[in-house]
Amino acid sequence: MSDIARTPVDFWFDPLCPWTWMTSRWAVEVETLRPIEIRWHVMSLAILNEGKLDQIPEEFHELLGPKGWRPVRVVVAAQQKFGNEAAGRLYTELGTRFHPGGRGPDLDVIADALAAAGLPAELIDHADADTYDAEVRASHQEGMDRAGEEAGTPVIAVPGPDGEQVAFFGPIVTPIPRGDAAARLWDGTVLVASVPGFAEIKRSRTGGPVFD
Repeated sequence: MSDIARTPVDFWFDPLCPWTWMTSRWAVEVETLRPIEIRWHVMSLAILNEGKLDQIPEEFHELLGPKGWRPVRVVVAAQQKFGNEAAGRLYTELGTRFHPGGRGPDLDVIADALAAAGLPAELIDHADADTYDAEVRASHQEGMDRAGEEAGTPVIAVPGPDGEQVAFFGPIVTPIPRGDAAARLWDGTVLVASVPGFAEIKRSRTGGPVFD
């Protein structure tokens, strides 16, 4: 489908969120099946939960603090310097280590992901620096503005009526849909986006993410 004009699809993610990882791998699969191009944008669970740590189990506090900022800062630094494709490539390497790999956002893990993504090692310098924090916050807020203040990560913006984008929180899926299942879910997502005023479909999760 390289010669077909591709429709931009915007995807907001925090590399640390396992559910977002599942959705992102579905979106990457769809990119091989439908004429779309994913434009990557960071969101931040740390920003989303600012001022709310007293409502969150203590086991998650570390990842919602300074360590939680590291991946989004480095992804934004890569995006600012090398563009969208580099950001997506780095997200793939980070997510592979965080989720199927079970590793945390330690500096050596992020450095390993940068190397695997073919990006300069010095980008790690932004992990604990506030160089691009304004850009991180702006990207996060854009995702929230698109999908609404009740949203979280992921947010995906897909073609709606007359070609304008419609943004949703989700879809949340496990395991990752592949092949025809991925294409059908995409087609269904575009279908509901075509309905004026459509807002939400939801059911309870029956288990955790199944990585494959």
